[in-house]
Amino acid sequence: MDNGLSRRNFDQLARYIYDYSGIKMPPAKRTMLEGRLRRRLRATGIVDLDDYCDYLFKHGGIDREAIHLIDAVTTNKTDFFREPKHFEHLERSALPELMAAGHNRLRIWSAACSVGAEPYTIAMVLEDYREARGAPDYSILATDLSTDVLKAARKGIYPVGMIDPVDHQKRIRYVMEPRDPQRGEVRIHPKLRAKIGFGRLNLMDRAYEIGDKVHIVFCRNVLIYFDKPTQEKVLARLCDKLVTGGFLYVGHSETISGLNLPVKQVANTVFRKV
Repeated sequence: MDNGLSRRNFDQLARYIYDYSGIKMPPAKRTMLEGRLRRRLRATGIVDLDDYCDYLFKHGGIDREAIHLIDAVTTNKTDFFREPKHFEHLERSALPELMAAGHNRLRIWSAACSVGAEPYTIAMVLEDYREARGAPDYSILATDLSTDVLKAARKGIYPVGMIDPVDHQKRIRYVMEPRDPQRGEVRIHPKLRAKIGFGRLNLMDRAYEIGDKVHIVFCRNVLIYFDKPTQEKVLARLCDKLVTGGFLYVGHSETISGLNLPVKQVANTVFRKV
C-alpha cells in the first residue's frame, strides 16, 4: 500500500529536482509532489512512491525517468495575452524602437513557453504589426523544459474558452474555428504556426544553444521558482543571447533588482540591454 513519500525520499527528490531544473521544492510542497508522482506511478506500473524512488536512485532508473519526473512536477499555467501590458509595450515601444535601429528581421525567444499561448500571442502581435507596416519579418523560438507541454504547443489546439482574451479581429485572422462547434476546440492558423519553432531547453544548462542572438526575450513567471543566485545565472545567460538594445520581459510578480545584469528598466518588468 502507498503511504506517501518518506522524508528521506522527499529530500532526495527535492535535491534532484533543484539540481536538474532549478525549481525549489520546499517541505510545504510535499503533498503536491506526492499527488503528481502518483500519476507517474500508473504509467510505470510501480505501486508505491518509495518503491518509485528506489527505482530512480538505487536501480538506475533516473536516466530513463528524468524527463518524465520533471514533466510531472513543472507548473504550466498560461493564458493568451497574459499580462497584457507587455504586449502593449511590445507593439507601441519595442517594435518601433527596434525598427528605428535598423532591425528589419526580428528573432524573438519565448523561453518558458508552456503549451504555447505566449509564443502564439507574440506572433499575433508581430503579424498585425508586420501587415500594417510591411515590416519587420520575424521568427519565434519557443522553448520549455517539459516535453509534454511542447507536444501540445506544436499542435496549436486549445479549448475554445482559452482564447477568450483574444480580441475579435485577431480571432478572425489567426484562430480557426471547428466545423463542428460541439468539439469545443480551436486551432491557431498555419501562418502563425509556421513562424514558430519549438524545442526543449533547460534554463539550468550552462550554455543556451539557440543559434543567433535574439532581439526580444520573454521569460515570464518562471523565475519565481528559482532562488536569487539561480535567477541571476539564468538572467545573465538570457542577456548574453540578447542583441545590444534588445528587450527582456519578465513576469509582473518577478523582480531583478539587486542583480548584476547589463540591462536598464524601461517599463514595468521590461528591461533593455545596454
